[in-house]
Parts: sequence; structure tokens; C-alpha cells
Amino acid sequence: MLTLDQPEQVFQSSDLSRHATRVFAAAEVHPVEVTRRDGEDLVLMSKSEASARKSLLQLASTLIGVATDTRGTLSERMADALPWMLALTTEDREACAGELLAAARASFSTGQAHLAVAALNSWLETATAVAAGLGAEPIEWLDQGVDVERP
Repeated sequence: MLTLDQPEQVFQSSDLSRHATRVFAAAEVHPVEVTRRDGEDLVLMSKSEASARKSLLQLASTLIGVATDTRGTLSERMADALPWMLALTTEDREACAGELLAAARASFSTGQAHLAVAALNSWLETATAVAAGLGAEPIEWLDQGVDVERP
């Protein structure tokens, strides 16, 4: 059976003492499996990878709650679960809900937690900026280039 979240490399537990630098370098790129004779095999991964997986599970929990609720539209249910979405316009809430679902599905199907986490953080930062009043003023674009002295 194909599972996408299996570690790419396998090391023996003795490699941790003999070739620690190589094992740690591999674990920084992708989780690695450490096999043991005297116990259950272990997985070694970076803290950022573990945090991304934790965030993905939290998002999955939220999305399951949203999916099982029958009241209101998807974007309304998502805004109830993720109140920061209320800072967005109605159109942006709909776009956010759709993008978060798509990114979560991609993360779940590929085993790449960072896809959903990046989408979630991007929309959260956008909502935070909107709530702070950024983007409310019209942007003045320069119609002509401006010559600047070379440093």
C-alpha cells in the first residue's frame, strides 16, 4: 500500500552515534526512520515539520467541524470556526474558504503539511492587515519611471 507520509530514508539506531551529522542533515530535509532492534522504530524530524503537522491536524479538525455543520454557507461556517475571517469581505471569505479546503486536500493527499499551513497563514495575515486598516487607501501608481542616482 502506498502511503505518502513515510520517511524517505531509513537509518539504524547505531547511525545516530556513528554518523549523527548525516542523520540530522537528512532529518532536516524530511522525516527519517530510525530502526531499533530493542524497541519500536522511531521517526526523527525537524521541529518545523512537527509544528506543520500539528497545525495541519488542527485545521483538519476545524474543517471536519465545518463540513458536518449544516447551518449557513461554507464561508459563514468557516468564519464561525475561524473568527479572523470576519475581517475579510464577503467575497474574500468565500475565496479564503475555497482556497483553504483545496490546500488542505492537497496537503492530505500528498503528505505535505506546509501547503495547507501556508494557505492558512497567508489568509490569516491578510485578515490581520485588513483589520489594521492596511489596503483601505487607494494605491497611487507612478505612470512614469523615476530616475534615481546609482549608489
